[in-house]
Amino acid sequence: MNFGVNTFLFTSPFTTESVSLFPKFKQWGFDSVEIALEDAGHIDAKAVKKALDDNGLVCGSICAAMGPDRDLRGDEIQQQNAINYIKSVLDAMVVLDCPVLIGPLYSSVGRAEPVDKEEYKKQWATVVKHLKSLSEYAASKGRKLAIEPLNRYETDFINTAAQAVQMVKDVDHDAIYVHLDSYHMNIEEKDPAKAILLAGKKLGHFHACGSDRGTPGGDQINWAKIAAALKEVGYNKSIVIESFTPAVKVIAKAASIWRDFEPSQEDIAEKGVKFLRSALG
Repeated sequence: MNFGVNTFLFTSPFTTESVSLFPKFKQWGFDSVEIALEDAGHIDAKAVKKALDDNGLVCGSICAAMGPDRDLRGDEIQQQNAINYIKSVLDAMVVLDCPVLIGPLYSSVGRAEPVDKEEYKKQWATVVKHLKSLSEYAASKGRKLAIEPLNRYETDFINTAAQAVQMVKDVDHDAIYVHLDSYHMNIEEKDPAKAILLAGKKLGHFHACGSDRGTPGGDQINWAKIAAALKEVGYNKSIVIESFTPAVKVIAKAASIWRDFEPSQEDIAEKGVKFLRSALG
């Protein structure tokens, strides 16, 4: 198991120059970096890989940025934009030696609207078709995908582990997994530990932050139950802090972050990784 931090905590967009963050990440005790890559063209992947190596870090995951123009269940242009974006990121991941692309790959974040059952089924079938093809592409590159349920305010499509597991079953490919997030589970799941058990061996990625999006450990989440469930399913991949602050304005607006949860970004990172190593390591 390794412990990482999502770069959205400190910057948006992530560019080649953002590697200046890496020495601090290493100093604070992280093993890996989760790069929130809004466009593959924003980085020189070879230069970023060298900076990771120089600092004794790995790129444990890439966090997909599914904006309003990228949507596997949207119109034809949005669908093609999403496909092109995901493939370009997978290509960059080969250079970065990054194993998994994570996040709500199925839809644009913030698309939350009521649809009837027939329309939902139609959208589901469209997403299954695209994720099958993208899973094939990921496998051809030696990479994996992990789809993340989001809370009801950020998507109307996949909110729970059960829905994500069903999508993975319908796609039916070895390269696709489930990605769970403690924040979203705190809103949508009756029992987050049971959600982890439901994902089981198909749990491919895990985001850890406080119930208020702040530092993990200083919140109301039952981390002991989370730890026990992760152990029971044999999870040994990345545990990543994904938190946001008003300092990164684009992400703050997208995630409705209007106040500081903690004294500083550094506080979230440094205290968070210490807690996670103690509680989940």
